[in-house]
Amino acid sequence: MPICCLFIYKAPLSKSLLLVPSALSILLTLLFQHYQKFFAYNLQAVKEDLQIWRLVCGRTICLDLKDTFCSTLLIYNFRIFERRYGSRKFSSFLLGAWMLSALFDLLLVEITQYIFGITINSLPSGFLGPVFALFVPFYSSIPRVQVTQVLGHFSITNKSLVYILGLQLLTSGSYIWILALSGLISGICYNSSMLKVHRILCVPRWVAKIFSWTLEPVFSSAEPTNEVRVGMGATVDIQRQQRMELLDRQIMMSQVAQMRRQRQQQGGMINWNRLFPPLRHRHNANYQDHPSEQGMPPPTEVSEEQVARLMEMGFSRGDALEALRASNNDLNVATNFLLQH
Repeated sequence: MPICCLFIYKAPLSKSLLLVPSALSILLTLLFQHYQKFFAYNLQAVKEDLQIWRLVCGRTICLDLKDTFCSTLLIYNFRIFERRYGSRKFSSFLLGAWMLSALFDLLLVEITQYIFGITINSLPSGFLGPVFALFVPFYSSIPRVQVTQVLGHFSITNKSLVYILGLQLLTSGSYIWILALSGLISGICYNSSMLKVHRILCVPRWVAKIFSWTLEPVFSSAEPTNEVRVGMGATVDIQRQQRMELLDRQIMMSQVAQMRRQRQQQGGMINWNRLFPPLRHRHNANYQDHPSEQGMPPPTEVSEEQVARLMEMGFSRGDALEALRASNNDLNVATNFLLQH
């Protein structure tokens, strides 16, 4: 399977936004330059001549290849929202952000002219308002994972590249800050539960079904079978670590099922020493098969604060102590496996 299909499966709308506008932008720049005037974001023609079609064309196709490249990369990174929420909800967000940002574009241009006396007749063209609007759910709902540090103080996370691309897109034109500000405001308004904008500006179900029948067979991709799903922006090292953790979790869960059966037959406290063999420090070869009093490592010191936190969740002190010792004082691992019982 091609590499591009491996990363945009279950995201047909994102795939169409990656291919169609980019192809049209390249064609208009290289082959059909005399048609670029029809895709210019001309605010004067929209306001004075009521040429609404210019609003649609000018806010869909980029005429600058640098903006095309940056917005395409951002849409590629934001494809996770289509996977998470579905194509209909993702398209509703893009539609609502597009309409709201168009309104805020006109308002910000009028405010700029009123306050600073600057007349703005045109803005950078392209699907930029919804792209900037997607930074709002990206900031609020995507967890930040530190990848490395630069100079010992500056943290590089899985979200740093996306913010750098957004900054590059923000500085690519003189008035693109208006598009960025209107996009962020529209994203906040659409995500706000108080304004209820998402209930008004949404794609109807029948429209979603029509596009699902017509476009999804063209732009859909099959899910890869040999790859493990990882977080957005993960590096190769993080991918390997997540795969190892997934395998280790599967082994532990099989042991959990076995220990449940033994606990039902024998009763009493869980044998945590057998539940966490990958996490315990074993210093001799006979520890797993023939444990003995002399070969056992000294018991791990357990933090009373962590014990108290587990007891606040409703676990007994004995189970909390054994879980923390077996997981080498890893509170998250101990909590996850205590919740299985």
